Amino acid sequence: MGLRKEFLYIGDGLDNTVKRFNALTGEFLGEFVSSGSGGLNGPRGLLFNPEGNLLVSNQNVESDVNEPGNILKYNGQTGALIGELVSSVGFTASFAPRGIILSNNNSLFVADFLDINNQPGELREYKGSTGEFQGNLLHPAFFAPFFPRGVVIGPHDGLLYVSIVNIFNGLDGWVLRFNPITGEYLGEFITSSEENNLHRPEGLVWGPDGNLYVTSFRADVNDTDKILIFNRMGQLIDKIDLYSVGDSRAFAAAILFGPYGNLYVPINGPIDNETGEPAGEFTGSVRVYDVKTKLYFELVPSFLNGGPLGVPWYLTFRKTDHATLAYKD
Repeated sequence: MGLRKEFLYIGDGLDNTVKRFNALTGEFLGEFVSSGSGGLNGPRGLLFNPEGNLLVSNQNVESDVNEPGNILKYNGQTGALIGELVSSVGFTASFAPRGIILSNNNSLFVADFLDINNQPGELREYKGSTGEFQGNLLHPAFFAPFFPRGVVIGPHDGLLYVSIVNIFNGLDGWVLRFNPITGEYLGEFITSSEENNLHRPEGLVWGPDGNLYVTSFRADVNDTDKILIFNRMGQLIDKIDLYSVGDSRAFAAAILFGPYGNLYVPINGPIDNETGEPAGEFTGSVRVYDVKTKLYFELVPSFLNGGPLGVPWYLTFRKTDHATLAYKD
């Protein structure tokens, strides 16, 4: 499949769809997964498995009965529902699944953000082919509340990296490491500090330059939402501010590298409390950054400018590696 036919898939939390775009021109190609298909209510992590089918973590947001989420499988060519891969029934269900990856030994790792009544979540492992529960990855030496959001396997070391927030303190943030084969907890790779300003991280992805890119939310109105760049030692080496202090807010949950080494960034923003629709100037847009210059162009216009995305979350390409999230150009 040539680059001219490369597609970008993005989960939209406004109407609970997965939308498809031309990855180079931004042309909207319609809903790939229709609204609410299979009970889709809060699409989060996306990836194509080795068989070419689309896996979507369904968070079941704002459910009337606190129903756990699940992992849904869709036909990779038509977007039609195949069924549940991971069930929403039973104690092994993920209550609020967020980021997902599928390791090369066919383990599906799910960042289960939180449990009922805002209790800490779990990092769960399932069989990638059947959805059978394999256990939770324990973290005995991590003493803060454990609320995992994003997951990725390092292409250079094969370790599992997980972004962690503390919903009781918005200034906290961590990236932890695990051995995905044994499940062993390997400690804190990055810890929030005054030097790195890592706050409430979610999306994380290794770039073609060998550095780790992590989304970080602002601390207050005198701060900015940004993407932080860390080297392989976990040291902050650079950042990409998504706007300047005082300008209209724009923040991102998930990020992903795509064609030509560019960084794709779906933009979230303020929501009108009365209408429930996006109110931010940039909300719903998709930016494509040249990480060397930090310049970007707008691939998809914002909701207020007629764009089709309302609340974009996670994204994937067909050529995204299901384990490392690297773009296989």
